[in-house]
Amino acid sequence: MINVNPENRDFAIEIHRRLLAHFGDPQWRLALSPVDELVSTILSQNTNDINRDRAFTSLKQRFTTWEEVETAEPALVIDAIRIAGLANQKGPRIQKVLGDIHRERGELSLDFLKGMPRDEARQWLLKFKGVGPKTAAIVLQFSLDMPAFPVDTHIYRVTGRLGLRPKNIDVTSAHLYLENAFPPDSYYAAHLNIIRLGRELCHPSKPECLNCPVNDLCAYFITNSTS
Repeated sequence: MINVNPENRDFAIEIHRRLLAHFGDPQWRLALSPVDELVSTILSQNTNDINRDRAFTSLKQRFTTWEEVETAEPALVIDAIRIAGLANQKGPRIQKVLGDIHRERGELSLDFLKGMPRDEARQWLLKFKGVGPKTAAIVLQFSLDMPAFPVDTHIYRVTGRLGLRPKNIDVTSAHLYLENAFPPDSYYAAHLNIIRLGRELCHPSKPECLNCPVNDLCAYFITNSTS
Protein backbone atom coordinates (compact mmCIF):
# COMPACT_ATOMS: atom_id res chain seq x y z
CA MET A 1 0.00 0.00 0.00
CA ILE A 2 1.31 3.45 -0.97
CA ASN A 3 0.15 6.12 1.44
CA VAL A 4 -1.74 9.11 0.03
CA ASN A 5 -2.63 11.95 2.35
CA PRO A 6 -6.27 13.10 2.58
CA GLU A 7 -5.51 16.41 0.84
CA ASN A 8 -4.26 14.56 -2.23
CA ARG A 9 -7.40 12.42 -2.27
CA ASP A 10 -9.55 15.56 -2.15
CA PHE A 11 -7.41 17.03 -4.94
CA ALA A 12 -7.87 13.91 -7.08
CA ILE A 13 -11.63 13.99 -6.55
CA GLU A 14 -11.78 17.66 -7.58
CA ILE A 15 -9.74 17.00 -10.72
CA HIS A 16 -12.07 14.13 -11.56
CA ARG A 17 -15.13 16.31 -10.96
CA ARG A 18 -13.78 19.13 -13.16
CA LEU A 19 -12.90 16.78 -16.02
CA LEU A 20 -16.33 15.16 -15.88
CA ALA A 21 -17.89 18.62 -16.13
CA HIS A 22 -15.64 19.55 -19.06
CA PHE A 23 -15.47 16.32 -21.08
CA GLY A 24 -18.53 14.47 -19.84
CA ASP A 25 -18.85 10.86 -18.72
CA PRO A 26 -16.59 8.94 -21.12
CA GLN A 27 -17.45 5.64 -22.74
CA TRP A 28 -14.75 3.40 -24.15
CA ARG A 29 -15.35 0.75 -26.78
CA LEU A 30 -17.35 -2.36 -25.97
CA ALA A 31 -15.62 -4.58 -23.44
CA LEU A 32 -13.47 -7.35 -24.88
CA SER A 33 -12.96 -10.79 -23.40
CA PRO A 34 -9.95 -10.90 -21.04
CA VAL A 35 -7.71 -12.71 -23.56
CA ASP A 36 -8.77 -10.34 -26.35
CA GLU A 37 -8.03 -7.37 -24.09
CA LEU A 38 -4.64 -8.78 -23.15
CA VAL A 39 -3.62 -9.22 -26.78
CA SER A 40 -5.02 -5.83 -27.77
CA THR A 41 -3.09 -4.12 -25.00
CA ILE A 42 0.17 -5.80 -25.99
CA LEU A 43 -0.45 -4.55 -29.53
CA SER A 44 -1.04 -1.02 -28.19
CA GLN A 45 2.49 -0.71 -26.81
CA ASN A 46 4.39 2.10 -28.58
CA THR A 47 1.65 2.78 -31.11
CA ASN A 48 -1.64 4.65 -31.38
CA ASP A 49 -5.17 3.34 -30.92
CA ILE A 50 -5.93 3.30 -34.65
CA ASN A 51 -2.96 1.09 -35.53
CA ARG A 52 -3.60 -1.10 -32.49
CA ASP A 53 -7.19 -1.70 -33.59
CA ARG A 54 -6.16 -2.37 -37.19
CA ALA A 55 -3.57 -4.91 -36.07
CA PHE A 56 -6.03 -6.57 -33.71
CA THR A 57 -8.68 -6.82 -36.44
CA SER A 58 -6.11 -8.19 -38.88
CA LEU A 59 -5.05 -10.84 -36.37
CA LYS A 60 -8.65 -11.89 -35.70
CA GLN A 61 -9.38 -12.08 -39.42
CA ARG A 62 -6.25 -14.11 -40.19
CA PHE A 63 -6.80 -16.64 -37.41
CA THR A 64 -10.04 -18.19 -36.19
CA THR A 65 -9.00 -18.80 -32.58
CA TRP A 66 -6.28 -17.76 -30.16
CA GLU A 67 -5.12 -21.39 -30.19
CA GLU A 68 -4.34 -20.92 -33.88
CA VAL A 69 -2.37 -17.77 -33.11
CA GLU A 70 -0.47 -19.59 -30.37
CA THR A 71 0.73 -22.38 -32.69
CA ALA A 72 1.04 -20.42 -35.97
CA GLU A 73 4.27 -19.83 -37.81
CA PRO A 74 5.72 -16.71 -36.15
CA ALA A 75 6.14 -15.01 -39.53
CA LEU A 76 2.39 -15.21 -40.16
CA VAL A 77 1.56 -13.56 -36.82
CA ILE A 78 4.20 -10.90 -37.39
CA ASP A 79 2.79 -10.14 -40.83
CA ALA A 80 -0.77 -9.90 -39.48
CA ILE A 81 0.13 -7.29 -36.85
CA ARG A 82 2.78 -5.36 -38.77
CA ILE A 83 0.76 -2.14 -38.81
CA ALA A 84 1.03 -1.92 -35.00
CA GLY A 85 4.81 -1.50 -35.22
CA LEU A 86 7.49 -3.54 -33.47
CA ALA A 87 5.80 -6.61 -34.94
CA ASN A 88 8.97 -8.72 -34.66
CA GLN A 89 8.79 -8.22 -30.89
CA LYS A 90 5.04 -8.18 -30.33
CA GLY A 91 4.28 -11.27 -32.40
CA PRO A 92 6.52 -13.67 -30.44
CA ARG A 93 5.48 -11.95 -27.19
CA ILE A 94 1.80 -12.59 -27.90
CA GLN A 95 2.46 -16.21 -28.87
CA LYS A 96 4.56 -16.80 -25.76
CA VAL A 97 1.91 -15.35 -23.41
CA LEU A 98 -0.85 -17.35 -25.08
CA GLY A 99 1.24 -20.50 -24.84
CA ASP A 100 2.08 -19.90 -21.18
CA ILE A 101 -1.58 -19.37 -20.29
CA HIS A 102 -2.63 -22.45 -22.25
CA ARG A 103 -0.04 -24.67 -20.62
CA GLU A 104 -0.85 -23.47 -17.12
CA ARG A 105 -4.64 -23.47 -17.41
CA GLY A 106 -5.26 -26.17 -20.00
CA GLU A 107 -7.28 -23.66 -22.05
CA LEU A 108 -6.93 -20.18 -23.46
CA SER A 109 -9.23 -18.31 -21.11
CA LEU A 110 -8.75 -15.78 -18.34
CA ASP A 111 -12.33 -15.84 -17.11
CA PHE A 112 -11.22 -17.68 -13.96
CA LEU A 113 -9.58 -14.45 -12.77
CA LYS A 114 -13.05 -13.04 -12.05
CA GLY A 115 -13.17 -15.28 -9.00
CA MET A 116 -9.90 -13.98 -7.55
CA PRO A 117 -9.27 -10.96 -5.33
CA ARG A 118 -8.12 -8.02 -7.45
CA ASP A 119 -4.50 -7.98 -6.23
CA GLU A 120 -4.14 -11.73 -6.66
CA ALA A 121 -5.46 -11.49 -10.22
CA ARG A 122 -3.02 -8.65 -10.89
CA GLN A 123 -0.06 -10.67 -9.68
CA TRP A 124 -1.15 -13.65 -11.76
CA LEU A 125 -1.09 -11.51 -14.92
CA LEU A 126 2.20 -9.81 -14.06
CA LYS A 127 4.14 -13.08 -13.98
CA PHE A 128 4.07 -13.29 -17.78
CA LYS A 129 6.90 -11.67 -19.72
CA GLY A 130 5.57 -8.71 -21.67
CA VAL A 131 2.70 -8.06 -19.25
CA GLY A 132 3.51 -5.00 -17.18
CA PRO A 133 1.46 -2.98 -14.69
CA LYS A 134 -0.38 -1.01 -17.38
CA THR A 135 -1.38 -4.10 -19.37
CA ALA A 136 -2.52 -5.92 -16.24
CA ALA A 137 -4.50 -2.88 -15.04
CA ILE A 138 -6.26 -2.50 -18.39
CA VAL A 139 -7.33 -6.16 -18.40
CA LEU A 140 -8.54 -5.85 -14.80
CA GLN A 141 -10.44 -2.58 -15.22
CA PHE A 142 -11.88 -2.85 -18.71
CA SER A 143 -12.42 -6.58 -19.14
CA LEU A 144 -12.71 -8.16 -15.70
CA ASP A 145 -14.58 -5.24 -14.08
CA MET A 146 -12.04 -5.05 -11.25
CA PRO A 147 -10.96 -1.61 -10.01
CA ALA A 148 -7.51 -0.71 -11.33
CA PHE A 149 -5.95 2.51 -12.59
CA PRO A 150 -3.82 2.02 -15.73
CA VAL A 151 -1.07 4.60 -16.19
CA ASP A 152 0.10 5.35 -19.72
CA THR A 153 2.44 8.11 -20.89
CA HIS A 154 -0.39 10.68 -20.99
CA ILE A 155 -1.55 9.95 -17.45
CA TYR A 156 1.99 9.89 -16.09
CA ARG A 157 2.75 13.27 -17.70
CA VAL A 158 -0.54 14.96 -16.76
CA THR A 159 -0.62 13.76 -13.15
CA GLY A 160 2.99 14.87 -12.73
CA ARG A 161 2.26 18.35 -14.04
CA LEU A 162 -0.88 18.70 -11.96
CA GLY A 163 0.93 17.59 -8.83
CA LEU A 164 -1.43 14.63 -8.43
CA ARG A 165 1.50 12.33 -7.81
CA PRO A 166 5.00 12.82 -6.37
CA LYS A 167 7.46 13.75 -9.09
CA ASN A 168 9.99 11.17 -7.95
CA ILE A 169 7.85 8.04 -8.35
CA ASP A 170 8.21 5.94 -11.48
CA VAL A 171 5.43 4.70 -13.76
CA THR A 172 5.14 1.37 -11.94
CA SER A 173 4.68 3.05 -8.56
CA ALA A 174 2.28 5.57 -10.08
CA HIS A 175 -0.26 2.80 -10.72
CA LEU A 176 -0.63 2.01 -7.03
CA TYR A 177 -0.32 5.64 -5.96
CA LEU A 178 -3.15 6.80 -8.21
CA GLU A 179 -5.28 3.80 -7.23
CA ASN A 180 -5.03 5.08 -3.69
CA ALA A 181 -5.57 8.73 -4.64
CA PHE A 182 -8.80 8.24 -6.62
CA PRO A 183 -11.95 6.50 -5.35
CA PRO A 184 -12.33 3.10 -7.05
CA ASP A 185 -15.68 4.04 -8.59
CA SER A 186 -13.97 6.91 -10.43
CA TYR A 187 -11.17 4.87 -12.04
CA TYR A 188 -12.92 4.26 -15.36
CA ALA A 189 -13.91 7.87 -16.06
CA ALA A 190 -10.85 9.47 -14.45
CA HIS A 191 -8.48 7.28 -16.45
CA LEU A 192 -10.17 8.06 -19.78
CA ASN A 193 -10.64 11.77 -19.12
CA ILE A 194 -7.05 12.33 -18.01
CA ILE A 195 -5.88 10.60 -21.19
CA ARG A 196 -8.16 12.89 -23.18
CA LEU A 197 -6.76 15.92 -21.39
CA GLY A 198 -3.24 14.75 -22.26
CA ARG A 199 -4.06 14.16 -25.91
CA GLU A 200 -6.08 17.31 -26.56
CA LEU A 201 -4.52 19.94 -24.30
CA CYS A 202 -1.69 18.83 -22.03
CA HIS A 203 0.72 17.96 -24.85
CA PRO A 204 4.31 16.84 -24.14
CA SER A 205 5.52 20.14 -25.57
CA LYS A 206 3.58 23.39 -25.84
CA PRO A 207 0.65 22.40 -23.62
CA GLU A 208 -2.47 24.55 -24.15
CA CYS A 209 -2.65 25.61 -20.52
CA LEU A 210 -4.95 28.57 -21.08
CA ASN A 211 -7.64 26.24 -22.43
CA CYS A 212 -7.27 23.68 -19.66
CA PRO A 213 -10.27 23.22 -17.35
CA VAL A 214 -8.02 22.55 -14.35
CA ASN A 215 -5.24 25.11 -14.95
CA ASP A 216 -6.00 26.97 -11.73
CA LEU A 217 -5.23 23.75 -9.83
CA CYS A 218 -2.17 22.78 -11.87
CA ALA A 219 1.25 23.09 -10.28
CA TYR A 220 2.92 23.30 -13.71
CA PHE A 221 0.70 26.15 -14.92
CA ILE A 222 0.85 28.07 -11.66
CA THR A 223 4.65 27.86 -11.57
CA ASN A 224 5.13 28.81 -15.21
CA SER A 225 2.53 31.61 -15.25
CA THR A 226 4.17 33.35 -12.31
CA SER A 227 7.82 32.85 -13.26
